[in-house]
Amino acid sequence: MAVRIVTDSASSISDADIERLSITTIPLLVFVDGRAIPEEQLRAPDFFMKLADMPALPRTSQPSPEEFAEAFRRIVDGGDEVLAVLISAGMSGTVQSASLAAAMVRSERPDAHIEVVDSRSNSLEEGFAVLAAAEAAASGKPLAECARAATEMTRRTRFFFTPRSLEYLRRGGRISAAAGLLGVALRIAPILTAEKGATGVAGAARNSHMAWKRIGALMRRDVEKFGLRQAAVQFFGNGGDAERFVAEVVAPIVERVVPVVPLHPVVGLHVGPAVGVVYETERPMR
Repeated sequence: MAVRIVTDSASSISDADIERLSITTIPLLVFVDGRAIPEEQLRAPDFFMKLADMPALPRTSQPSPEEFAEAFRRIVDGGDEVLAVLISAGMSGTVQSASLAAAMVRSERPDAHIEVVDSRSNSLEEGFAVLAAAEAAASGKPLAECARAATEMTRRTRFFFTPRSLEYLRRGGRISAAAGLLGVALRIAPILTAEKGATGVAGAARNSHMAWKRIGALMRRDVEKFGLRQAAVQFFGNGGDAERFVAEVVAPIVERVVPVVPLHPVVGLHVGPAVGVVYETERPMR
């Protein structure tokens, strides 16, 4: 009996890691004009370009309990156990859907072993927790230890990112119209993070370049205090910004090759063009 890992597409895990570690990924959904957009279209470069011309942002939705239940049944019926590591319950209803599905499958199959872990973040910070669980499973660890690996990873990771403007946050209702217009007028660049399972503000700067410098200072502070294991840059929109962010901010701190990974559109369309860094420290920060 092995432990099989299930996650959602917001985790930004590469296809290579999904295949290598046999991870099951359930897609989060984006709806345009009431129609769900297939995953391959979401990841196409022109999807981001189309957003700017839409009068309203697309609607996003978590997977249904039945989608999770189908995946759980398939794993359990194959004789294995399930560990679902998912986007924060404070950001999405995905954990709730998976928990309902787990209860449903347990009622049908009383011997089923299914655990659900809230990563308390999204994107690659969530992905790092998923990969920690999957590596533990691949090494033969039992279900409880795999779940513990994911939870412990959440104590050693941080995600800082900054959107190019407040326009998408305003359009999506994440901030008021008045605050959005004021922010644009003052060219305020917020520095956002995931803390205690929700998106929060870690600071602000007068422009994107100053926000980048501030993120670098915050990351360097953590690295000097807690050490560094890995880091990756994420972006939505302009890949050129991501490459410059690596060169100017992240590479001088980590002094190694830094992967650049696109944000999943379910996350990116809420903040618009953005760039940020996810990193894991050697010792817990929380």
